[in-house]
Amino acid sequence: MNKFGLLCGALLLSGASSVFGQGARNIVINEVLTNNTASIQDEFGEHEAWIELENTSFTTYNIRGMYLTTDRSVLDSKMSVPDRIKRMSVIPSGDARTNLGGRQHVVFFTDSNPAKGKLHLSLKVPMSEPVWIALYNGNAVELIDSVTVPALAADQSYARQGKKWSVKSAQNVTPGTENFIKTDETKDAKLKREDPYGIGITLLAMGIVFTCLAVLFIFFSLFGLLMRHMETARKVANTQPIKPITKTVEKTAETVHKTGVILQEGLKTKGIDREVYIAVIGMALKQYEDDVHDVESGVITIKEKTSSPWNDEFHQMTQFHV
Repeated sequence: MNKFGLLCGALLLSGASSVFGQGARNIVINEVLTNNTASIQDEFGEHEAWIELENTSFTTYNIRGMYLTTDRSVLDSKMSVPDRIKRMSVIPSGDARTNLGGRQHVVFFTDSNPAKGKLHLSLKVPMSEPVWIALYNGNAVELIDSVTVPALAADQSYARQGKKWSVKSAQNVTPGTENFIKTDETKDAKLKREDPYGIGITLLAMGIVFTCLAVLFIFFSLFGLLMRHMETARKVANTQPIKPITKTVEKTAETVHKTGVILQEGLKTKGIDREVYIAVIGMALKQYEDDVHDVESGVITIKEKTSSPWNDEFHQMTQFHV
């Protein structure tokens, strides 16, 4: 059982190493400038030689822990790893710019003091002499990419174009971006250059399709849930009378209204609007003007439509019944 577990662990480690190595092989040396007099400056305003790395894939890869070197002695396969590391300059961690996204670039300043920043390496690059530059994986054994840079004039760079390299004039140096950009290049030509196999456009199209399908799924799921709730509410309304609920709502609204009036007008109004008082007084005046009361002054007329003991002749002739 222990042997089986060790075997599985070894397979997992080897698989992880192969995946890690596959991601590292997408990192290449893209452009080098060894004699910097008027090109880009560092954070301190100084001109220093620089090396540009590019992530040629469409996935993100962190290059921290990888190595750059100009010492050919590391090509000796018998050299120990500690001796190799002494002849290399490690790319430090702690800077978000080392987490390279797809088709992105990063520039490292060489012949510099690492104390200046994470992108400053103590790698020695001669100004006017040919120099061999190599990029090694984090194990300091696997060679990822290398290039021999010829002697360059001031502010010239040596840049990659596909699998070929060429010298660029000072006016055409492009640190931190794609090499050999043409201003008159069409969008189709640019897309073909940046994505020759159509992988990026395929992933983009598939992403759009799956995103639309996910949005439609969420929409119809919520719509179906809403319709089910409406059907349940309709069944409840048909089986149980909602009139008492309506009365309760109306009574509550009336109480709330009266409370609002009391808060605005005071307790004397008892929650009745002034408009109601004015309407009642107006109706009373109208009834008074329409001869509801008798016209005679000091005379009260009683009109009675039904018989009563007051107008009974028997009671009026009491003297004859003694």
